[in-house]
Amino acid sequence: MVDVILGLQWGDEGKGKIVDFFAKDYQVVARFQGGPNAGHTLYVNDKKLVLHQIPSGIFHPGIVNLIGNGVVLDPVTLKRECESVAAFGVDVKKNLFIADRTHIIVPTHRALDKTAELSKGNQKIGSTLKGIGPAYMDKTGRNGLRVGDLLDKNFTTQYIKLRLKHQRLLDSFGFQEDISAWEEEFFEAIEFLRQLNIVNGEYFINEKIKAGNKVLAEGAQGSMLDIDFGTFPFVTSSNTIAAGVCNGLGIAPREIGEVIGVTKAYCTRVGSGPFPTELEDAIGEELRKIGNEFGATTGRPRRCGWIDLVALRYACMINGVTQIVMTKADVLDSFATLSVCTAYEVEGKKTAEIPYQLERTKPTPFLEKFPGWSVNTSTCKTYASLPDAMKTYVNFINTYLGVNVKYISNGPGRNQLVTVTP
Repeated sequence: MVDVILGLQWGDEGKGKIVDFFAKDYQVVARFQGGPNAGHTLYVNDKKLVLHQIPSGIFHPGIVNLIGNGVVLDPVTLKRECESVAAFGVDVKKNLFIADRTHIIVPTHRALDKTAELSKGNQKIGSTLKGIGPAYMDKTGRNGLRVGDLLDKNFTTQYIKLRLKHQRLLDSFGFQEDISAWEEEFFEAIEFLRQLNIVNGEYFINEKIKAGNKVLAEGAQGSMLDIDFGTFPFVTSSNTIAAGVCNGLGIAPREIGEVIGVTKAYCTRVGSGPFPTELEDAIGEELRKIGNEFGATTGRPRRCGWIDLVALRYACMINGVTQIVMTKADVLDSFATLSVCTAYEVEGKKTAEIPYQLERTKPTPFLEKFPGWSVNTSTCKTYASLPDAMKTYVNFINTYLGVNVKYISNGPGRNQLVTVTP
């Protein structure tokens, strides 16, 4: 059986900690999409570590960690990550596996990403410039290199062929930067990657499932950034929703069990794109400051706003969410009044549905107000010890969504997670 943990907003929901918390109950943790634009923050022995590509189960001894074929892999980033993880005493050559069908991000993908974003002027989508979009374009265009190609003696020839194709595109944009240092770093990382466990991913994971192993599939980014169902074109380049697990790991839909959706107690977004509940005022700034809302991958300030239940119910629907984890609830401790978006006004009409094109329609949120709790909840260990005002806030969300919050995260620590009891 495969359970899934994924984000229900625009990413940055705190999935890394949640995967780390649940991982002890599984034998396999697998990433199924995305690239090094992910930033999953963990605290290990009170030290902060951000994982970009390695699954968040890596710090649990005996757990198999698989990078699935739905991921686009940057060998340079992976090498750095492995070195960081090794500093904690983890042997990645023992418990990290990479599917051979996983596509590789090459240096010219990064150059193309940068060039394309700059060419958009005021229409920038907020790319992290990691080369993810161009790598997925080569995948769907049937031009990309895959991890399995590293084992082919003609890999360098294949690389040069792809590089020349990219160079023609870069020349047409007038790109003149020297990327020779990127290439040197890339080929050093390729040699490191060849030393890791490269496996036939779909057989590997299905054999684990057949043997009775429990698998936890870890998503990156968030549902509202899904290439099909997100706020297009301000989205990522992969399927971030539960359906992406099947083609990102090579498993059948019948294997999916629990779908655990992660949402903050409020909303954030990095980069451009529609954000109906955004607070461009002192309250938004206070949310950013208290929540330390800066991108784990980019360091960019996150846009902040009240929780959007219209978008959240939409995300629960398309994912088939069975339970919710609410993170950063303690960030709201200091606010006397909270607001919740329960509907949009679109072209003069009230709706509880996500419009086809959020950017064009620019909906106005209908907000319902709730009293804050003005209590430090970061030390609470049980649901009973949480303030009544927080319980009212959570119960309203449960009723609106039709899916229950089962866990409330009240701080960054591994043990700061409260189980919700009736």
